[in-house]
Amino acid sequence: MPTAPQTTDELLQALQENDRRPYGRTRTVTAEELVEAAEEFKEPVPLIYALLELQEAYTYGSEPRKSPVVFARLLNLFDEQPDVFDERLRHMLFWRFKWVANALLALPEVPLAGLRQWQTEMRDRYEKADLGLQPYYGRAYQLAAHTGEDTALAFELWAGRPRTRLSDCEACEICERALYHLAAGDDERALRVWEPVLAGKDSCQEEPARSISHALLPLLRTADVERAVELHLAGYRACRRNASMSGEVGRHLEFCALTGNEARGLELLAENRGLFDEVDSPRDMLDLLTGVEVLLRRIEHLGHGELPAAGYPGRTWTVAGLRAEVGNRADDLTARFDTRNGTTAHADRRRARIERLPLLDTLELTLRTRSLDDIATALPAAAPATRTIPAVPESLSELIVRARTLDDEGHPDAPAAWARLRTLTAAGDYVHPNDPEVGPLVRLRADLLDDEANRAGDKDEFAAARSLYEEAASLYDDADTPGRAAIARACALLAAAEDVDEGTEAKAAALTAAHASMVELHEGTPGLWPVHEARLLRLRATALGLRLQTSGSEEHSAPVFAEVDLLLVFATRHDVVGQVSGGLLLRAGTHALSRDLPTALTAVDDLVDRLKDHGPAWHLPRAFGLRGRLQIGLRDAEGAHASLREGLRLAADWPAQAVDTSRLHRDLAEVCMLLGRPDEALRHLTRSAELDLRHGSRTDAYCTYGNAAQLGLDLGRVEDCIALLDSLMTEPDVVAGELDDRLLAQLRLTRARALHAGEDLKAATAELVALAAESAGWEDDPGSHAMIAAETAVLLGEAGEFDRAREAVAQALAAHAQAPRYDQLSNCLRELARLQAQEHGAEGLTDALAFLADAERIAEEAREAEYETRGRSLDSALAYEHGRVNAYAGEHEDALAALERALALLGEPEPGDDRVGEWAECTRFAGAVEGIYLERVSPALTRLDAAISLLTASGHTKEAEPLTALTTRLRDEK
Repeated sequence: MPTAPQTTDELLQALQENDRRPYGRTRTVTAEELVEAAEEFKEPVPLIYALLELQEAYTYGSEPRKSPVVFARLLNLFDEQPDVFDERLRHMLFWRFKWVANALLALPEVPLAGLRQWQTEMRDRYEKADLGLQPYYGRAYQLAAHTGEDTALAFELWAGRPRTRLSDCEACEICERALYHLAAGDDERALRVWEPVLAGKDSCQEEPARSISHALLPLLRTADVERAVELHLAGYRACRRNASMSGEVGRHLEFCALTGNEARGLELLAENRGLFDEVDSPRDMLDLLTGVEVLLRRIEHLGHGELPAAGYPGRTWTVAGLRAEVGNRADDLTARFDTRNGTTAHADRRRARIERLPLLDTLELTLRTRSLDDIATALPAAAPATRTIPAVPESLSELIVRARTLDDEGHPDAPAAWARLRTLTAAGDYVHPNDPEVGPLVRLRADLLDDEANRAGDKDEFAAARSLYEEAASLYDDADTPGRAAIARACALLAAAEDVDEGTEAKAAALTAAHASMVELHEGTPGLWPVHEARLLRLRATALGLRLQTSGSEEHSAPVFAEVDLLLVFATRHDVVGQVSGGLLLRAGTHALSRDLPTALTAVDDLVDRLKDHGPAWHLPRAFGLRGRLQIGLRDAEGAHASLREGLRLAADWPAQAVDTSRLHRDLAEVCMLLGRPDEALRHLTRSAELDLRHGSRTDAYCTYGNAAQLGLDLGRVEDCIALLDSLMTEPDVVAGELDDRLLAQLRLTRARALHAGEDLKAATAELVALAAESAGWEDDPGSHAMIAAETAVLLGEAGEFDRAREAVAQALAAHAQAPRYDQLSNCLRELARLQAQEHGAEGLTDALAFLADAERIAEEAREAEYETRGRSLDSALAYEHGRVNAYAGEHEDALAALERALALLGEPEPGDDRVGEWAECTRFAGAVEGIYLERVSPALTRLDAAISLLTASGHTKEAEPLTALTTRLRDEK
């Protein structure tokens, strides 16, 4: 707290501000400081409010040891000065007897006699105050459920009594009744009781998140799997990183462990690792630790005990190590509770949870489905060992020779062979074989550099690839292997040309120069082996093919075909099978780049037949991929789908990166969208992204995941979208700030929109406010800042924070002046005007009209710039909004005049007019203002009847329905 409040008004204002903060250390510390400040005023009421705020911070900040202490002070104040407690304060005081009972229950050091003594105190106080005892019996039942004794009787004494003003909220009581039936083994009855809470009809501070966490396993056991997934996503988001809901987090971890989602469980554990330090409630901690142990035991059982796990701070944990630590701590807490209670209830419940078998082998919880194997594969490679590497199945000489042979063939297994050799040569005791067929160590070093350069090129890291190729070429010279040196230099030339991004002409010129240098290199290298010469010819053709792709110039087609012909003649003569099929792929691709798709498709069909007969088999997935893309271009979506699915089936036989399985999934996603199969498209997008992420193409992966998230949002799968983006935000390079800031901003923007769609206005607004602040520094992209600031302003308006909304609008307008965003700014300003008028009525009219005046200036700018809107006309939309704003403010004559302007601007719709919906709504609204608020029923009916006739005659019966409903209402009232 920067400065202590100087007056009681300032104190109360500070308390209100603190009440808006999320529960946690910051809110609690501020509440403590405000209590100290309140004590200085020597007035009881401000102190009471400060103590109430502090107790709430302790209760929902998971600090049960401190809550009773604060309440004792409040109770003393009540006993000493009961008259200063008005009805509201008195209600709050007696309500919090229950909080203290819960806090004491959570502390095993409080004797059972102490718990009962407090409940007696609560009963006596309630009776003295002439308050109903149902809340007291509710605490008595919770104590019985906690100890495991006399629960049936305690339940009847509580549940059979009528509710009072001090009873727990409906949602909390529903949860307790459902848990009673759940403990009795009646899943179906528990779920029936829970239904109002799970459906969102009853809620409170802790509900429905608490009920959801308990209902997940019963839903699975009753085969309501889809509901369980939906509630897991929504429920987890409501309790994550929340110290007072750590037990709920533990049950979500347990749910992951029992549904084949152990990898997601580890991800959620990492997101909540702060709870190990923040939770001060032994009961909540026991619930959390038990859920964690269920997850870790399952992972260890599956043979992944050495995976890293997020645990207590101060050291690095493995799954096995953390499981042992968590188990010991949970056992200790269990023993303490059972010793206090004189029962074995906690040990029995804990044993039942940790021994529970999985309910499902697999269950897709999120759009980003990952396995423990995926996590293990993604871990960084361990440092090379200094001990002797275990023997490989073949001799070292054989491995080196095989790796070179695979490389010459372009075989997908070559990278794995080079990776094995890289590990062997990095060992401290590596001894190079003295074998003439293998050659000197310098040649192997060159081979490994060449492979490293290939991998860099695959990731579009062209500058690094060029440097590595050049280094490899130098080592090949030292090893007296001129053919391989020439190939490495040709690859370096190509990488250098691909690294040029100054513009189309510059890149085309660079590729032209690279090709000329390759020809000179080729002709100047005598004694080339056929396999090396064929590869040089392929590189020459590739350079010209890339030039054609870059320029799109028709004059660049013929040189590519000429080079491909040279390659095919040579490779066919010398039976270099891989380069023959590579040349045929190049030829088909060149036809496609030359916009001759039918010829390209015929060429690919012939290639597929050849590959089936002569191989190499690993080229088939690429061929089917190209065929699918050509069929997309020819608008044969069904054929494309079949080709790409076949390519994906064949790709399963080879390493994913070698045959570009990721590309096949992306292309299939595109086809699925064309075929109207968005859910299938979503699966392919996420699979493509995960493959790219696993193989180091992280930018591609995040872009594809971003597309998947947007598609999920478009499909209404809001929680799926949020869960996917939340998962991406925990990736190491995102956390470390290594991801491109604009790409990250796009992901966060989609997340904010999803949060808004999920009705989490507070979280959505916070995200957009942060993004708007960051994007303000994007001097090279003011248009994006204008868009983000405009969206931020609308959300602030929805939250009722119009002063902050105006600040955001000012930023948006300033950025718009540099890079116009007419539609976004107009939409923003109109929406803010509506929100202002809707919330404040006539008092908000002036501010609302000010927003519309800015929108008018935007529309004028758009007209002057001859800008064509992508949707509604800015002018008609603005006139309509004037109508709504004036109607909210009670200015109905002005509202009707504005709506008639909008109708005049729109004009009567004609058949096929895409503005028919806008026109119909505007007419309906005008009819409502005229007939209901201005009480001119006859003119309103005339207007509406004419519109209904016009809409019906043109086949727009759906658009006519709201108008028909309004005419019926007007005639009934008339």
